[in-house]
Amino acid sequence: MYCHHGDDFLDQCHRGDDFLDQCHRGDDFLDQCHRGDDFLDQCHRQKHPKCFHVCSVCGADIYDRLWTNNLDIAKRTLEVPFLQDMQLGDLQADYYVSFTIQDVAYLVKVTEMLKQMCQKVKEPEDIHQFMLERFNSYNKYAEETLKLFNLKSVSDINLTSAMKKYLSDYTSIMNDKDPIYFVVALLPFARLWLWLANHLKETPCNAYFTWKKQNSQGHPEKHYKALLNKYLTTADQITQANSIFRQQMQNEHEFFASSLKKQNSSCKCKP
Repeated sequence: MYCHHGDDFLDQCHRGDDFLDQCHRGDDFLDQCHRGDDFLDQCHRQKHPKCFHVCSVCGADIYDRLWTNNLDIAKRTLEVPFLQDMQLGDLQADYYVSFTIQDVAYLVKVTEMLKQMCQKVKEPEDIHQFMLERFNSYNKYAEETLKLFNLKSVSDINLTSAMKKYLSDYTSIMNDKDPIYFVVALLPFARLWLWLANHLKETPCNAYFTWKKQNSQGHPEKHYKALLNKYLTTADQITQANSIFRQQMQNEHEFFASSLKKQNSSCKCKP
């Protein structure tokens, strides 16, 4: 369906081929750059024991470290029945509609949290500005989406267990962690949906090609990269950020996985 974004938010959430080239996030580059866990250990603990920001050997910064450290979840998410059936073009429409409804609830609930963060976080100025920009972007798209579905609110939507946990984890991070970790919590969605869209093998003839097209371009690094590299500078901070990032990546995985259980996968009826 949608990607939680208006025109401004498209820049946040999507990455096209040009960006993939710029960020070198393809599997081939990962091999060339040796940015797996073993190399990070060698680079940051042996050669650069005090370096937690940017590695002078491979150029891997926190923004990219968080992604490469948790790429395994992205790969597992791509294999869930919901996305595989989307890729084949035979996902039953009712499952897609249910997924979309949960997605709308997510959009509205996270918009409300961003509003709270705007009111709560006044300093540092750059983090306040980040929250304000994300709120304006999410809010614009939330209003457009509710209007599209003729909804006044999402109060009557019954959340799935996966979505309840996802939103609960957001709330805990918002209430219990420093604001920079809420920034971290938002990032998995921004990067994962783009990565999934670019890895789904679909043609324009596919009924779900619109989802791929809407989510396949963007530049989330414009919003996140500088902040993460500025405020996550110690081993403890990076460890905590990675834990939150992985938790939210897993929540994304569960959202997609719960949208179509294996036993409910589209039937392959004989003609």
